Amino acid sequence: MLDVEICKKARHSRDPRFDGKFFIAVKTTGIYCRTTCPVHPPKEENVTYFSTAMSAAQAGFRPCLRCRPDSAPGSAPWKGVGTTLDRALHLIDQGALQQGSLPQLASRLGVSDRYIRKLFNQHLGVSPKAYALYQQCLFAKKLLHQTQLPITEIALASGFDSIRRFNDCFKSQLQLTPTQMRKQQGHSNSNITLTLYYRPPFNWQKMQQFLSKRQIDGLEWVTADSYGRTFFWQGCKGQFTAKHCDQKHCFEVDIEIDEIKYLKPVVNNIRRILDLDADLGQIEGDLKNALPNEFTLVTGLRLPGIWSLFEAGVRAILGQQVSVQAAKNLVTQLVHELGEKHEEQAFFPTPKAMATSDLAFLKMPTARRQTLIRFAEHFSQNDVTDNADDWLPIKGIGPWTVAYAKMRGQSDPDIFLASDLGVIKALKSQQAFDDKKISPWRSYLTFQLWSQL
Repeated sequence: MLDVEICKKARHSRDPRFDGKFFIAVKTTGIYCRTTCPVHPPKEENVTYFSTAMSAAQAGFRPCLRCRPDSAPGSAPWKGVGTTLDRALHLIDQGALQQGSLPQLASRLGVSDRYIRKLFNQHLGVSPKAYALYQQCLFAKKLLHQTQLPITEIALASGFDSIRRFNDCFKSQLQLTPTQMRKQQGHSNSNITLTLYYRPPFNWQKMQQFLSKRQIDGLEWVTADSYGRTFFWQGCKGQFTAKHCDQKHCFEVDIEIDEIKYLKPVVNNIRRILDLDADLGQIEGDLKNALPNEFTLVTGLRLPGIWSLFEAGVRAILGQQVSVQAAKNLVTQLVHELGEKHEEQAFFPTPKAMATSDLAFLKMPTARRQTLIRFAEHFSQNDVTDNADDWLPIKGIGPWTVAYAKMRGQSDPDIFLASDLGVIKALKSQQAFDDKKISPWRSYLTFQLWSQL
């Protein structure tokens, strides 16, 4: 439940730390806004507060064209109810209901479709399909505002198969037509620039240092204010560069992609690997309450992700019992030997490319090379491979490897790498504490400890 007094103070202050945590609907205009909207604040008697943009839209309000509620950092009031809903939301955001049915999604989650509908109605107040359609429309709205892509390509990029279906859904969900969102048409362009906002604080310096130490030349590029890389996604390929804009609390992201219909899941994955939807205010508050007073928190520390679970698993295997630099050298060799190359850039090797190689070029124990091959074969033979716990029967893969891959390849927020040598070393200078009391934010604790080395 929203506290009206807190919402009232937050909207008048326009504090960016509340951006996306709730939305302001104005009864006299029928519009809902972000807390940072630049318009003159309406009278309190004309205002209604909603915890999500979707609930405001369901109540009949349309999004503001100035502050653009679709651009607000992710708000997740349902967090903490369990992993099933989180995984369902993640898979739907990646296009699971465009590519398959609700029963197929339920099968991947190991539950019934009836149970999924119950979770969505209980915590979001809408059906899974209604949630998916609304997210598609919000993404289309972002593209209409921030790019000059033709409306036909925006419809395809947002997951719609026809313009008519796109127009009907857009108008019913947002009470506006696509043409009303845009005053002029543009031309098709393979380069797309989007603004992705986050809720401060964000310690970019620490993330930049972490990424730069593990940067694989050709696959990734890191500068003082940006991170970029090449990527594969379900048959399409491309690259992106995300430039940090500290004053605006956002990243300006340039994207090139050869299949526009995959743009939405690609953008969602960029948000994940930069950890843009984390509520650091809540996370750091919970850490402070659970840790000894002597523990010094690094403010704004995020979880830098890896593009895919497969890549995270490979990096974890190559990083077993070796230094960060040694692991980086091995990954670099792997990418340069087996990755597809385009001019000066390279793509991470596919499972098939690794499974059919003897990996003799890797200067490492034979047993570990065999583990990599078995791991790649596992991905080559399984259509659905989003459960890292299924790797444990593979010889050479233990709990540390699985946990590291889940923390960085899926951005699981609750991984404490207690057996990690860096964590063990950092803990020697700390007072004893119970890490279970820090759940569900133990991944952030892991990175806090790493930052102290």
